[in-house]
Amino acid sequence: MSSTSQPVLRVRITARDTQTLRALLREARPDIGGGPHRAEDGTCSIEAYVTGEQAEALEREGVSVTTIENATAAGLARQAEVGEGDRFAPADAVPHGLAVKA
Repeated sequence: MSSTSQPVLRVRITARDTQTLRALLREARPDIGGGPHRAEDGTCSIEAYVTGEQAEALEREGVSVTTIENATAAGLARQAEVGEGDRFAPADAVPHGLAVKA
């Protein structure tokens, strides 16, 4: 990810009814994260992964967008937890194949 690109946000899109949500999804085609959820009051929501600009563009009458987390930052934090090297390889293992031993 370059320093000039926008972070990806995980957002919850909530619409007043299923028809409004379907129309929005057909028009905007955001990257969806899971299935829709219908509340007792009739509203329908779904999680999506979008940039900040895309999140602003999704908001309109009958639709609200709530940011859940910065998915880019969360992903980078999870990657930092991953160790380097092959923890299952024996300490005296000799590399095979086309790799260069450094």
